[in-house]
Amino acid sequence: MIRVLIADDHTLVRKGLRQILLESGAVKVADEAKDGKETIAKVSANPYDVVLLDISFPGRSGIEVLKQVRALRPKLPVLILSMHPEEQYAIRALRAGAAGYLTKESAPDELIEAIQKAARGGKYITASLADKLAEEIGEPTAEEMPHERLSDREYQVMCMIASGKTVKEIGRELNLSVKTISTHRARLLRKMNMRNNAQLTHYAIKHKLVD
Repeated sequence: MIRVLIADDHTLVRKGLRQILLESGAVKVADEAKDGKETIAKVSANPYDVVLLDISFPGRSGIEVLKQVRALRPKLPVLILSMHPEEQYAIRALRAGAAGYLTKESAPDELIEAIQKAARGGKYITASLADKLAEEIGEPTAEEMPHERLSDREYQVMCMIASGKTVKEIGRELNLSVKTISTHRARLLRKMNMRNNAQLTHYAIKHKLVD
């Protein structure tokens, strides 16, 4: 039986995932974690076969938590679960060491398949994501895209700004101060050589980084 840690800050999501895994008969929900700090603590203290990790934790991003889990348990596969489409975070998550990337709209059988593949040491990559990876590999001389210069947190803030959220709304959602979000915004605008949110939004839409 594959032992899974479900890490998500939404109680209803954890409950739904638990039910799906229970009904599969092939996976055991060994534990749950509601934030990044608890995830790291439980990974440090307990043996799991796979971690199902939400990408959007308050206070720190799932990518940051993923990197910490990988540092603690290099061989522990981590599957990223996200409400964001692949275009936004999938490649970034795989580069950080994820064993796969699924959206929360994925079918239950796809989730089980991904867990089983990850537990065997493989990576679960959808056909559409495989195409994107092939494009990247096929263009080794391509210049770095502006958004690729951003840190994980800056990238997250960029996507949220481009989705129409205010600095105050972003701060509340990420459990960070308005000042901190404003600092991230200033840095990402500088790195991307842009002056305002309108340019940022246009760029994100053009490159399909937002819905």
